[in-house]
Amino acid sequence: MRYDATRVGLAILLLAGCTDDWPEPPPIAMETLLAEHEEWRVNREGSLVTPPGGAVLWMGLWALPQGATEFGSDESLEIVLPHEDSPAIAGTLRRTGQEVTLEPAPASDIKVRTEDPEDEDAVIETPVREPMILENDRSGKTTILVLGSLGLRVHSEPGTDRLWLRAWDEDSPERETFTLPDYFPVSDRWRVTASFEPYDEPAILRFPDVTGGEVEYRAPGELHFKVDGREHSLIVTAGENSTSYFILMWDSTATVNTYHAGRYLRVDFPDEDGWTTIDFNRAYNAPCVFTAYSVCGLPPRENRLELHVTAGEQRPGLSEAAWAGEG
Repeated sequence: MRYDATRVGLAILLLAGCTDDWPEPPPIAMETLLAEHEEWRVNREGSLVTPPGGAVLWMGLWALPQGATEFGSDESLEIVLPHEDSPAIAGTLRRTGQEVTLEPAPASDIKVRTEDPEDEDAVIETPVREPMILENDRSGKTTILVLGSLGLRVHSEPGTDRLWLRAWDEDSPERETFTLPDYFPVSDRWRVTASFEPYDEPAILRFPDVTGGEVEYRAPGELHFKVDGREHSLIVTAGENSTSYFILMWDSTATVNTYHAGRYLRVDFPDEDGWTTIDFNRAYNAPCVFTAYSVCGLPPRENRLELHVTAGEQRPGLSEAAWAGEG
């Protein structure tokens, strides 16, 4: 891959010479735009309170060191769970390299949850009586454990050997009460056409995360777009099996209306001519906005836009400490 200022500068100059050929985004009736946005917003709200991925339900995240780590409700343990869900010692997590084995305690009621092969809407919960290897949530075959109302899984992030135990509460009252924060008014102005500029080879980039570490992203190139006649660009990320681009971005609304560390965005892959549409109305908050128990990647310096993007999801009504990134 060639990722340097000369290449980026040349791309911008070339695009600048094509002002007259810069296409408009596909037209859409305002009624349709509003309806599609509302459908997207409802689906997003539901996903945030649906286990296991619903960040609003996450109630614990503990780093897993090499060796043995006991967990349960005993407050002297490294991993302390609510006493109403767990015995004093529920079991031991034994990490060897990148492999984590669960050793259940004799008095533990911990179960493993699997899909019912005869009913796609049902699950089977089987008590764990013997040691078992836990597949992490980037393996494609995640092991889900159940203890009382808690769900548990081993969490991993790309490009790092760090592992965590993640817990969520499936009986959380927020499953019924949670609502998304306010959005800016939906506007067709913030649907902009973008030209995809691929790198020679996809770049493997490391972005900082909210825990003080780094996570790895595969970046195939950049999107170049215009707002009010001025050109801007964003590095896009996509795995080999992705169906859209994932963007970590920051703009100056972060100083007033939106999450201070930036927002996320999904964008469709370009057409055969290299064009796509960025809809900033669908800029959304990272999971760490709704929970302290997240490992959120942060936008790279190159994705700090010199724009005031008055579109998309705003900052929720959290306390100063909560949205200032503590935890």
